[in-house]
Amino acid sequence: MSQRPIIERVSPSDIHGVLSFVLLARAELFPTLSATGMPDDLARFEAVYLHGDGQFLIARAEGRIVAAIGYLPYDGRFPQLNYLGLKTVEVVRLFVLPTFRRFGLAGELYRALEAQARADGVEVVYLHTHPFLAGAIDFWLRQGFEIVDVEADPVWRTTHMQRHL
Repeated sequence: MSQRPIIERVSPSDIHGVLSFVLLARAELFPTLSATGMPDDLARFEAVYLHGDGQFLIARAEGRIVAAIGYLPYDGRFPQLNYLGLKTVEVVRLFVLPTFRRFGLAGELYRALEAQARADGVEVVYLHTHPFLAGAIDFWLRQGFEIVDVEADPVWRTTHMQRHL
C-alpha cells in the first residue's frame, strides 16, 4: 500500500464511482445476488445516504475508491431480533479491495462509521454476515460485536451480530 487511504463521506459527485465500486465488489462476493438487479438502497443512493437517515463512507488512495461502508436504519425484517424502542442501524456494504486488506483499513472505516452513528444518536449497531466470508465473523467480534443468532440454513448460516453504543 503506497499511500494511506483517506476516509471521507460520499459527495454527490462521488455517487457514480461509489456505485461502480460497490456493485463490482458485491458481484465478486455474491455472484448469484448480482443477477437480482440493483438493491434499493443503491438505486436510491443519494436519497438514502446523502439526504436520508443512512450514512456512507469511502476510503480513497491516489484518487481512487479502495473501500466503502455504510449504514441504514434497521428495518426489522428479521423477526427473531427485537430492537423496538432503540435507534438501530444496520451496517451494509463493507468492501475493501484485496490489495488494501490486512492493513487495518476495514477497522478504521468501521470506527469512523461508528463515530458518525454515535453523533446521530444511534443506540445499537446491527449487521449480519456469513461464515463463508473468510475472516468476517472474527473481524466483527474484534470490533466489539456479539453474535445474537445464527440461522440454521446450511448454505448461508446467516450470523446476526450487534453492538450497543
